[in-house]
Amino acid sequence: MQDDLALRGAQYVGRRIEDSLAEVGRIALLVADMVRWLVPALASLRLIVQQMSAIGVGSLGLIAVVSVFTGAVSAVQAAYQFTAVVPLKFLGAVILRSVIIELGPVLSALVLSGRVGASIAAELGTMKVTEQIDALKAMAINPVRYLVVPRVVAAVIMLPILTIYADAIAIFGGWVVAVTSLGFNTHVYVQGLQEFFLVRDLAAGLFKSVIFGGIISTMGCHYGFSTEGGAEGVGIATTRAVVASCVLVLISDYVLAHLLFRFVFGK
Repeated sequence: MQDDLALRGAQYVGRRIEDSLAEVGRIALLVADMVRWLVPALASLRLIVQQMSAIGVGSLGLIAVVSVFTGAVSAVQAAYQFTAVVPLKFLGAVILRSVIIELGPVLSALVLSGRVGASIAAELGTMKVTEQIDALKAMAINPVRYLVVPRVVAAVIMLPILTIYADAIAIFGGWVVAVTSLGFNTHVYVQGLQEFFLVRDLAAGLFKSVIFGGIISTMGCHYGFSTEGGAEGVGIATTRAVVASCVLVLISDYVLAHLLFRFVFGK
């Protein structure tokens, strides 16, 4: 009995590993197609601009709400942790660096994984189950060129822009809390921002956001194209796209932080 359970467990694990490797292979093939159709798809500027509007303009309100409270919480937590340990004159500097290096890019990416990644997966998944993608192929229109590349390019362009927007809103939110609730001086707060701002910190955060934009859009497109089973399949594909995007964003955040701040900027 135990040997039979062990055998079934080993078979299950083996199937899961095989399915995971197959999934990685399908994603790699999609990325290869994206690279191959990148230059021809850039000629369809109208499609890219439409996706930039949907991803960027449509996310401004959500990013603003998340960012302002991120900055506010950062101010409260920093003031609490620094009391009697570090002079509070460094409060602005702490908020600045934590936001532009980590909180701005990562939280924006996680929020957009739910909004943009889910939207892309649901849209393409609906097209897949209603055979619209097959219709494109029948008309000799490559789906990767027409549907995937514009979304990926738009996400890669808009994520850094949204990150800058999120950084500014978060720093403003931190200033509001510091001045109104913590009795902080505006001049001291701004002085901390000026003294401890480093271009490399901002560059690192924006580079992260470029990678995050590629991850979110690619996962949305991949799971949208893999949709099967009607409306239920669209829901499953959307969920998988969001989960995969969030997990990969966090993993890539660690990898990029390790590379950037230990090997690139740490020298």
